[in-house]
Amino acid sequence: MLTSIVGTNWGDEGKGRMVDLFASRYDIVMRYQGGNNAGHTVINHRGKFILNLLPSGILSETTVNVMGNGMVIDVEHLTGEVRALTDKGVAVTPDNLKISDKAVICMPYDKLMDCLEEDRLGKNAYGSTRRGIAPVYADKYMKKAVRMGDLLDPAALREKLEGVVEWKNLTVERGYGHAPVDVREMYDWLMQYAAPFVDHIVDTTYYLNDAHAAGKSVLFEAQLGALRDIDFGIYPFTSSSNTIAAYAPIGAGVPNLRLDGVIGIMKAYSSCVGAGPFTCELCGAEGDRLRELGGEYGAATGRPRRVGGFDVVASRYGTLVQGCTELALTKLDVLSEYERIPVCVAYVIDGERVDRFPVGPRLDRAKPIYEYLPGWRCDISACRKKADLPRAALDYVNYIQSQVNCPVRYVSVGAEREACVELY
Repeated sequence: MLTSIVGTNWGDEGKGRMVDLFASRYDIVMRYQGGNNAGHTVINHRGKFILNLLPSGILSETTVNVMGNGMVIDVEHLTGEVRALTDKGVAVTPDNLKISDKAVICMPYDKLMDCLEEDRLGKNAYGSTRRGIAPVYADKYMKKAVRMGDLLDPAALREKLEGVVEWKNLTVERGYGHAPVDVREMYDWLMQYAAPFVDHIVDTTYYLNDAHAAGKSVLFEAQLGALRDIDFGIYPFTSSSNTIAAYAPIGAGVPNLRLDGVIGIMKAYSSCVGAGPFTCELCGAEGDRLRELGGEYGAATGRPRRVGGFDVVASRYGTLVQGCTELALTKLDVLSEYERIPVCVAYVIDGERVDRFPVGPRLDRAKPIYEYLPGWRCDISACRKKADLPRAALDYVNYIQSQVNCPVRYVSVGAEREACVELY
């Protein structure tokens, strides 16, 4: 069984808690794209964890976790993440964590260039996390990237690094007027933070194909959501990688394999971190209330998230481009205090009602059409079966699945691993 878990919206939908829930059902959890520019929050019997790079299956004792070739890995951050898990009694070894030899390393100069460019843009900045994601993906496609497999030949790595740093300094020093990058410092950084992971490096193409041939199951984990995809998202306010399920086999190293299912994760309302169009946004007291009820602050950055009611237009589009076969609706419990629940059912653009998600400047001009659905006004955090949920909560779920054209199978009613209801 090959299944992908993906976000259908702007990210922060709760993918980590769902991967953690499902991980024990799979032999392998594979993270296939992105870097440490977003976080997956997981709460279970071991405690609370925020994972930026490690697959969310790392907390399952029976699961092997793999970081794919589609990822960009800040090894210094990874070192800290592993140390934080180790301090809480979670072992991370070459047996339960494997890293693709083709995964790209996010270097200190990538973070530097990210910051320099955001500062140059000023009020027109993209809202980057300043963690080097766009520059390192640019390195990859310019064929100037340092990859994990390069660590296996230190002499060749040093020679390669000299050429890359010389190229980088054309922009860092002569373009931005910043002090040049020092090649020795970059090499020493790699030896300090990347070299300890050499024993984790594998060719994931052979590793996963052998596992699949042996009948093992794989859960593919995405970062962010459909609307942050570099091709299908709210460009240019996107990530720099493909967050959609169709990329999972490619970013994992097994383009020859096909997914058996796609579980789309969406919140019972909307949230968004960073700049860019967010049509359903609720501002003022209404937005503040929803933000506080949902604890909507970025797991990676701590930034307050923008919030809004459930966005039918965006969610229908996200479900479509992800190719979802079923959905998990998270944070339904957050809406328990509402007498009337706001839902963005359509947009208005230039005086015309729009039901299909637009792109480009048209999205910038979109205004929300809000309607209100009845709330249930009771605590649902203890619900574990469909029969436990109040009728109004089920009606809300049924409304969502009818609007996005995909069945909702799971509903989370709390942050803990077990706080989930399976509807069928």
